[in-house]
Amino acid sequence: MEGNYIDYLIIIVFLIVITTVGITAGEKQKTLKDYFLGSKTIPWWAVCFSIVATETSTLTFISIPGLAYLTNLNFLQVTFGYLIGRIIVAFVFLPAYNKDELKTAYTFLEKRFGGKTRSIASITFLFTRLAADGVRLFATAIPLKFLLNINYPTAIIIIAAVALIYTFIGGVKGVIWTDIIQMFIYLGGAILSAIFILHLLPGGWEKILSNVSSAGKLNIIHLGFDKGFSGFFSQPYTLIGGLIGGAFLSMASHGTDQLIVQRLLTTKTLKDSQIAIIGSGVIVILQMTIFMILGVLLFAYYGPLKIKPDEIFPMFIINVLPHGIRGIIIAGLFSAALGTLSGSISSLASSTMLDLYMPFFGKKDDDKKQLRISRLFTLMWAVLLVFSAMCFINISRSVVELALSITSFTYGGLLGTFLLGIFFKKARQEDALAGFMASIFIMITVISLGLAAWTWYTLIGVTATVLIGGILTGLSEKSTNDQLHV
Repeated sequence: MEGNYIDYLIIIVFLIVITTVGITAGEKQKTLKDYFLGSKTIPWWAVCFSIVATETSTLTFISIPGLAYLTNLNFLQVTFGYLIGRIIVAFVFLPAYNKDELKTAYTFLEKRFGGKTRSIASITFLFTRLAADGVRLFATAIPLKFLLNINYPTAIIIIAAVALIYTFIGGVKGVIWTDIIQMFIYLGGAILSAIFILHLLPGGWEKILSNVSSAGKLNIIHLGFDKGFSGFFSQPYTLIGGLIGGAFLSMASHGTDQLIVQRLLTTKTLKDSQIAIIGSGVIVILQMTIFMILGVLLFAYYGPLKIKPDEIFPMFIINVLPHGIRGIIIAGLFSAALGTLSGSISSLASSTMLDLYMPFFGKKDDDKKQLRISRLFTLMWAVLLVFSAMCFINISRSVVELALSITSFTYGGLLGTFLLGIFFKKARQEDALAGFMASIFIMITVISLGLAAWTWYTLIGVTATVLIGGILTGLSEKSTNDQLHV
């Protein structure tokens, strides 16, 4: 029982420190620019670490080791696609954003197409992020429920309350600086777990490598041509599928999603934001490698078990790790969760305030009123995320698949709309909206019927949007030319 108190103390101290740092780092907020853009004074390396922490949720911390335990290292092919996508964002999207003083990702759509496109894109982001991060918040509540022997609603409220406190007061500055601490805590926890397993396994590193290699756990490259044409597209972790799918998913999540774009807009210069986004891709490859090696080591420790892959790492934490180390690892798990949750709350509030409230209702508000309303939106979205998480308590489906499916419905359409605006100079608002709506219906069909693996979802949505929007643009241009020659 005394050991449990050590774990509780570590977790409580972690939560207090994170809250204090978040409040202190973001104090003296006076304007919307302070609250949502950090006055554009955040150094690139801080933004880089914050991006990594924000995209690393509890699902990543638990599921990636579980995936490696169940399969092998094929997922790393996707992470190299992530880096390719971020390089494209750095040199295609960010210069387009930098031409004007953009406050959200969707300001670009208004300047390019019109206010209706901006509003629809923002509303799509809000509902998609609310549902997907509701799933992530519920996933974080699972270990807290068992650790404290409380029910799910209570666990969900505790986690959301901590994230809300420093996000509400500190704004995006508080979120970014706490993200940095959280990233090193959860990475340190994963490395500590791997080291502990190595000490538990007899025979040394060479014997471990021999055992996992003979089981096929160290395979990275998978071409995927052995199952024919239809089988190729049904496999998520092939070389081509991983590189293309990872690139397009990263372009969507880091080029059009306010959750990440908000951070990129806090840097001083375009070059800083470019370095930050590309650097985050390199760190993610290293991070995922650590998580996957941990999963391989878990296989070496347990061997094949009839258990859900998402449960293997939590089982090891609870049943094997000694008290104290267990508390550090669980603090790491909460770090991954709070990084995503606080970023989600801030991005939801910023998009609501800047994309929806200000254009229609707040043009005459002074700085003090704008800041007060922004904090009210922050509070509102934290409460809504709690209710969203509670909706998933009785869901039996894998939370990873559920979160992925939710974002996949709209990511392709959003990315396609941005690409249409950048590369099709004569595309109209009507063309963009038609392409976007068509892609959502196409994705509903693809996902519902299981026509392709998840790594192809974003590419399918992008293709549908750009193809339909481009055709309509061409038809409109032809009609205009015909009228001119009449």
